[in-house]
Amino acid sequence: MTRGSSPTLRKRRLVSELRRLREEAALTIEEVGERLECSASKISRIETGRVGVTPRDVRDMLSAYGADRDTLDELVQLAREARRKAWWDEFGDIVPGRYIGFEADAESVRTYQGLMIPGLLQHEDYTRALIAHVLPDAAPGEVARRVALRKARQALLREEVPLSLHVVIDEAALRRLVGGPDVMGRQLRRLNEVGKLDNVTLQIIPFVAGGHAAMDGPFVILAFPERSDPDVVYIESTRSDIYLEQPSDVVRYSDMFARLAAASLGTADSAALIEEVSRELLANRE
Repeated sequence: MTRGSSPTLRKRRLVSELRRLREEAALTIEEVGERLECSASKISRIETGRVGVTPRDVRDMLSAYGADRDTLDELVQLAREARRKAWWDEFGDIVPGRYIGFEADAESVRTYQGLMIPGLLQHEDYTRALIAHVLPDAAPGEVARRVALRKARQALLREEVPLSLHVVIDEAALRRLVGGPDVMGRQLRRLNEVGKLDNVTLQIIPFVAGGHAAMDGPFVILAFPERSDPDVVYIESTRSDIYLEQPSDVVRYSDMFARLAAASLGTADSAALIEEVSRELLANRE
């Protein structure tokens, strides 16, 4: 699948166009609901991507907006494509499918993690240990599916046209013994292996840097290959997942990431710190 071609991004384009055309028609959500004899909340959920959009919904809405035939045909086709299944749909009960779709479509990802190793860089043993801590009641089958999904996501880094990844990790994540010394040792080795890939930039923000720009918590900035698909910021929490798409929010987090990267160790020094922590782990076991 080429980047930008998944149902997730097509749905995003579709709802963005529907919102734009409604605004161009100078209609409120309430007025559209009255014309289509449906609730305003349905129109709102469609425009925010919280519910699916059928080709019939698109026809009805564009008829109310006075759209031309070419626009109607284009968006109806987009609605059909947005409803197709993607490989990650089978994992929809355990992860936010919208994020996985965005990640699969992205051309580049910039991310900061303070307490754990980012999923795209995790060793399988680390992933299993992490799940055991965070989701202690997860059945073995669910754990296996979560591990399988993480592996599928990691394949993005080694595709013919790979995902470009720039990650900043707090030193705390290197020193937190998730799964114990053996597991953490394997995880640290994996970090430096993946960090050697041409499409991966791996930096560590060390303790000696003191306070830094991202102390509020982890975040991800996803950029897409098409100019018509604006960047999005993703913030994960235990209760909900937040997607920030306003240009001002994207600029704010991009500036935050730039300041964070500037305060972090360079790639060579980051690799050296990872090796140092790995040696300390080995020495403490002897």
